Parts: sequence; C-alpha cells; structure tokens
Amino acid sequence: MQVLLNTDSHIDAGPHLPAHVETVVNGALHRFGDQVTRVEAHISDASKHARPRPGEIQCTLEARLIGLEPVVVSEHADTVHQSIEGAVDKLKRALDTALGKHDARRSAAPLDRP
Repeated sequence: MQVLLNTDSHIDAGPHLPAHVETVVNGALHRFGDQVTRVEAHISDASKHARPRPGEIQCTLEARLIGLEPVVVSEHADTVHQSIEGAVDKLKRALDTALGKHDARRSAAPLDRP
C-alpha cells in the first residue's frame, strides 16, 4: 500500500512526519491487505493561521480501493498526531463498512424458507 502525505504551509511536517503517517496507516490498515492500493493524507490548519489553534488541525485521509469508489474521512483535533490517529480510526470503520457492503458472502441469494 502506498501512503502519500500532503501538508499546507502552516503545518510543520518535519523529517519524521511522513514516516509516522506511513507507520500508523500501515499498522491500522494491514488487515485490508491488497484491497487498499493507496492512502493519501492531507493535513492542514483549518483556520489558515500562522499558528494553529486548538481543534483546528485537520487530517483528511482518502483510501483508494480496488474496484470501488475512494473512501474519504476527516478528523479535527488539537495536534497533528491526534488528528492522524482520529482519522485512521474513522478510516478503519469506513473501510469495514464499504468493503462489507461488497462482500460476496453478503450478496449471495437468501435461503428459501417455507
């Protein structure tokens, strides 16, 4: 799975943030295997101020799935790390839902009952 990070000019990405995002995303989404081809992370200061205010750091994650529409979630938090963690938790639930709807076992014809 490819993990891409984009930040706006108000977020101090530093040298360790891309590796942190990749580690958190891969760790959380490993069970989806090859169904997720790419995850794009967009981290920004929602207020666009030079100095982030509490609750205004936004992390948006977009997961690209094989054969399905992308799944997008967003989380606002006080810090970059909190926003990443919250968005990853939301993405796991959203992927469970999206992939569960297309599970071959669920779409099988119901049993005929008398």
